[in-house]
Amino acid sequence: MDFRGPKCYPIDFCIYFCYTLCMMKSKKVTFADIAAYTNFSKTTISRYFNNPDSLTLENQQKIADALVALDYKENKVGRILASGKTEFVGILIPNLYMHYYAEMLNQILATYETYGYKFLVFAGHEKKDVERKYIEELLAYNIEGMIVLSPTISSEELAAYNIPIVGIEREDRCICSVNTDNYMGGVQAASLLKKCGCDIFIHINADLSKGVPAYGRIQGFVDICEEYHLLHELIFTDLSSSFEENRTKLFQIVENLEEKYPLKKKGIFMPNDTHANVLLNILIQKYGELPSTYRIVGFDNSPISSEAVIPTSTVGQQIPVIAREAMELLSMQMTERKKRKPTPLAEPIHKIIPPVLICRETT
Repeated sequence: MDFRGPKCYPIDFCIYFCYTLCMMKSKKVTFADIAAYTNFSKTTISRYFNNPDSLTLENQQKIADALVALDYKENKVGRILASGKTEFVGILIPNLYMHYYAEMLNQILATYETYGYKFLVFAGHEKKDVERKYIEELLAYNIEGMIVLSPTISSEELAAYNIPIVGIEREDRCICSVNTDNYMGGVQAASLLKKCGCDIFIHINADLSKGVPAYGRIQGFVDICEEYHLLHELIFTDLSSSFEENRTKLFQIVENLEEKYPLKKKGIFMPNDTHANVLLNILIQKYGELPSTYRIVGFDNSPISSEAVIPTSTVGQQIPVIAREAMELLSMQMTERKKRKPTPLAEPIHKIIPPVLICRETT
């Protein structure tokens, strides 16, 4: 029979044909396929992935063009097994309750587009045994470096892990770090409250040791108060990472201040924007507004300071800059470690980022 229309095939054959096409299309391109396409050896292809600078620019381009033509999809697991380099960076933070840590984490994760490192994140809640367990977990993933915001474990102990580490706003004697100029921040906060005509200047913070960068906020605040003979008070208290506990403690502090300084204009410098927001909410719930006898300055410029019911004045840490500088410093160390003969740092590098005072409605 002379049938000139479209050929008809049994359904089983059609299924087999489609399956074969899919298998051909999904076949993973190997180094051998790239070598055959480019007429280079598999060793040369391997060098392109692991040490591209050992090839001429012309040969790098030929291989790059071949990857596009062959629709090559990199086998990350295979590359990790071959090179031992995971491109993973560990991050250890105290908690995500503080808006500062959440925003810093957000900015560090955003550096992926620039540096290509992936991140494994743990929140230790300032428990040494928990954080040590997390670090061991990170090391088991063969991380190439670590960024530590948690202050719990000493820098001496961290340095003993013998991997590149950068600390942010924590004790940093034995590791590299990126910190805000906290002393200048304390000066800026006290100076702003002075311009507001406050009668009593109050700074609420934990009782920090001098080795902690945030101690500079206390010292800068006190120095301005003493220089201008301003009546001031330091309230040392451990404001925890729990909203209910913080609210209870700050509510009691407000009660004490009103009893002690009932008619005075109180300028309060809070240790961070999260706690400044809790204080602000207590006052608004109590009075229906921010009383004229209170002026508030926070610290961080995390999103909550501008998003609060009354936007809060704050000493702005340049969080995107700090995150970028931390990754730059860590990347430099990790890159050096990959060299055949790496040169270790003679001593830790410490970068200081200036704060930016941001005046809003609470002053």
